[in-house]
Amino acid sequence: MSNADIYHEMIIDYSRNPLNFGQIENPDVTFHDSNPLCGDSIDIDMNIKENKISDIKFHGRGCAICMACSSVLTEITKGKDIDEVKKITKNDVLSELGLENLQAVRIKCALLSLKVLKYALYSYLAKHMSETGDVDKLKEEAANLY
Repeated sequence: MSNADIYHEMIIDYSRNPLNFGQIENPDVTFHDSNPLCGDSIDIDMNIKENKISDIKFHGRGCAICMACSSVLTEITKGKDIDEVKKITKNDVLSELGLENLQAVRIKCALLSLKVLKYALYSYLAKHMSETGDVDKLKEEAANLY
C-alpha cells in the first residue's frame, strides 16, 4: 500500500468517523463559516481554561476532505496553549493527511476548519482583552491570518 493510499484511507475514515464531532454545551466561544462553492458548513465550539484549549468540538456538514481536516485540526488543537494554537498553519493541517499538493479548488474545503478555528480564537481573545495596546496588537495579528 502506497503513502497516497494510506492517506486516502485516513481521509475516508476521518470523514466517516470524525473525532471531536458534536457540540459543547455552553462553550466559551463558538464560530461558524461556510464554503458556498461546495456546501461545506462548519461550526467550532471551544472551552478555554488556564490559557489552554480544554475542549473543542466541531459540527456541520462537508465533503470528505473538509470533515477529515476538521477532525485532525481538533485533535491537533485539544490541550494546547493558546499561543501554540495561534501558530498552527495550513501546512500543519494539510501534512497530517498528505494533502500538501491539493488542487486549488479543494484548498478551501481543507482549510475551512482552520479559518473557523482562528476566527473563534481571535474573537475569544478580543472579548477578554483589557488594554487598548493589546487589542491593537491582536488586530494586527488577525489581519495577517490569511
